[in-house]
Amino acid sequence: MVWTPDTRKEYARRTSGYASSVTDAEWKKLEPLMPLTHKRGRPRKTGLRDVIDGIFYLLQSGCQWDMLPKDFPPWQTVYGYFREWMRTGLWEGIHDALYRAVRTLEGREESPTLANIDEQSAKTGPDARGDVGFDAGKNVKGRKRHIVVDILGMILKAEVHSAGIQDRDGTALALDRLTARFPVIKKVIADGAYAGPIAQSNSPRPVEIVKRSDAAKGFLVLPKRWIVERTFAWLGINRRLAKDFEKHAKTALTFIYTAMIKLMSRRLARYLDF
Repeated sequence: MVWTPDTRKEYARRTSGYASSVTDAEWKKLEPLMPLTHKRGRPRKTGLRDVIDGIFYLLQSGCQWDMLPKDFPPWQTVYGYFREWMRTGLWEGIHDALYRAVRTLEGREESPTLANIDEQSAKTGPDARGDVGFDAGKNVKGRKRHIVVDILGMILKAEVHSAGIQDRDGTALALDRLTARFPVIKKVIADGAYAGPIAQSNSPRPVEIVKRSDAAKGFLVLPKRWIVERTFAWLGINRRLAKDFEKHAKTALTFIYTAMIKLMSRRLARYLDF
C-alpha cells in the first residue's frame, strides 16, 4: 500500500496518538454491537469508545491494568467493563458478529466447510490459578491455547486449558459443539500431533493430518497448515498474549477473542460502505 494523504486519513488514529486506538471507521463497526444504556439507574458517564481504546491499549502494549495512561478512563472503570462483558458473553457475541461480516466481505458463506486446528503453549505468570500444567514436549509450564480457524484464518472457536493436556486429548475441548454452530464443516486439518484414533474419535468430522516430509530440510510451508500458524502470528502482535499473564484461563481466552475483534474491525473498516 502506498501512503498518500487519503490513505493516511483512512488509517489515522485518534488525537491521543496511540496505535491501538480505534478510528472513526472502526468505531462505526463496533458501536452497534455495544450494550445499550440501561433506562434505570445512574446514567452512563464513561464513553464506551474510550473503554474500548483502553482495553485495546492494554492488549497491544501488554501493560498492567493499573498502569493505563491517564488519557483513558480510570483503570478500575475499564477493567470493570472488561469483566462485565466477559461475564455476560458480550465479547464472544461481538466476535461472532464481526466474523460473519468478514466472511460476507470476502464473498464466502457464513458457515465454513473446512477447519484448521492447532495449539500454542504459553508460560504462565506467578498469579495463575487453575488450568496450569506441564507440556513435556515443549518443556513449558503453563497453559495451551487451542484455536480452530477457517480458510481465512479467522477463529471459529478457541479454548485455553492446562498445558499438561496432550493435543489429541485437547481436540475434544477445542471442537466441542463446533458443528452445532458451523454444521457444514466437512473436514478438520491438523498436524502430526493429532494423528491416531483418539483425536479422530474426539472430532465430529474426519481429521486430515498434514505432515512434514522427513526428507525436507529447513523451513517448509505446509499446505493449509500455514493458515493457523499465521493466526497465531496475528495474536502475537499483542504483547499481552506474548505470555499468559492472566490469573484465570477464562480471562486469557477472552483476550484471544478481543485480539480478533481488534483485527476484524480494522479489516472491515477499510470498506466504509460495507
